Amino acid sequence: MAADNPLESLQDEATCPICLEYFTEPVALECGHNFCRACITECWGGSNTDVSCPQCRQAVQHRNLRPNRQLANVVEIVKRLSFKVTKGAGGERACWEHQEPLKLFCKEDQTPICVVCDRSRAHKSHRVVPIQEAAEEYKENIQAHLKTRREEREKFLGFKVTAEVKSQEYLKQIEKERQKIVSEFQQLRQLLEEQERLLLAQLEKLNKKIVKIQNENITKLCEEISHLSELISDIEGKCQKPASEFLQDIRSTLSRCGKGKLQQPEEISPELEKGLRDFSQKTVALLETLRKFKDTLPSALDKKRGESLASFTQANVTLDPGTAHPRLFLSEDRKSVSWADTWQDLPDNPERFDTDLCVLGCEGFTSGRHCWEVEVGDGRCWAVGVARESVRRKGGISPSPEEGIWAVGQWLGQFQALTSPETPLPLRRVPSRIRVCLDCDRGQVTFFDAGDQAPIFTFPPASVPGGRICPWLWVWTGSRLSLCP
Repeated sequence: MAADNPLESLQDEATCPICLEYFTEPVALECGHNFCRACITECWGGSNTDVSCPQCRQAVQHRNLRPNRQLANVVEIVKRLSFKVTKGAGGERACWEHQEPLKLFCKEDQTPICVVCDRSRAHKSHRVVPIQEAAEEYKENIQAHLKTRREEREKFLGFKVTAEVKSQEYLKQIEKERQKIVSEFQQLRQLLEEQERLLLAQLEKLNKKIVKIQNENITKLCEEISHLSELISDIEGKCQKPASEFLQDIRSTLSRCGKGKLQQPEEISPELEKGLRDFSQKTVALLETLRKFKDTLPSALDKKRGESLASFTQANVTLDPGTAHPRLFLSEDRKSVSWADTWQDLPDNPERFDTDLCVLGCEGFTSGRHCWEVEVGDGRCWAVGVARESVRRKGGISPSPEEGIWAVGQWLGQFQALTSPETPLPLRRVPSRIRVCLDCDRGQVTFFDAGDQAPIFTFPPASVPGGRICPWLWVWTGSRLSLCP
């Protein structure tokens, strides 16, 4: 192979890889490759997202185009140098080494050479043809490739037009469906709101009638009570007087005692009772219809919830005996915890809870999505959740986010989310098995009924701060918690 031509190498370095001409306003990308500003801008088109280098395919920032002034200066020098060499060779490109016109073409090295190069040892055994003949041959080859590429471009342009037409049709169909859904649900909302207003108005009317009757009855009863109290007081005073004075005007006293017949309060009329009964039946029927309608809705949310749960990694949680309160008994496999009758003789290490009946899991999590299940059974007093590894171990604690604990639990039959020490949030469903889902990246904890995957309660995103988070259990007398395999 012939030695590299220094001028050609320099010309190659000053040539844009896209337009194959000398650089015009050269700019450098983050990867180090250079292009004409107009070429790279046209290559990327109108994309506003991250794009890649056309040469190495490395992703780069679209706006980060740094002018390469040194390369622009080199391009000007190469242009002047090429002009001088060409001028010295009679207008044709000349051999850098021999300063002779490049009239021949070496097929082995695929490079133009001069007559001196042809006679040199480097090209002595190579096939050499006139440069014009080689140009015609290669032009035919290039033209054939060019024709194929043009045909492919036209084909892909057709694909692009077809895809755009189909996409527009799909988008129009989606927009129609969206408008249909919005319209139907808007009408449904209006109907439900109208029904709600009508029922509440009827209920308010019945409420006013009953309140009116109640107030009238209370007023009458208060008057009767006041009258009877006054009469009783007078008669009791009369009975305390001597016989002669007591019997004086006895007829009037007996008359007053006989007049105090009790007047029964006005009862609710049969019409009002019937109206209230009819209203109740109508409400029950309407609510039952709405309940059935809700149950027949597509289970897309259930499917989405299942996909979300599938994205959590099942953690193999075991309990840390070094953190367990001395009155908590752990099973041999460290999967279960229950309240012990006696205080166990355990070392009072700094990690151990000494007041509240708590225990932490051995596993701690700082990133990712993890879940585990806890069998709570029918115990009356227990709590499950997560806690900061740095949660306070000594002295009494009130399980809540302020203490670094996010949990749900049951206390004497009341199932609740431990959102605050003073006012925990009551919850309705009491599951027998709870799935705890910890999303460290979002700082969120969610509890599900492991039986039917129904959500129980969620501490919102960012409520659990960064740091190492561990499983947390609390058990009181008569309760037992078990980590499910």
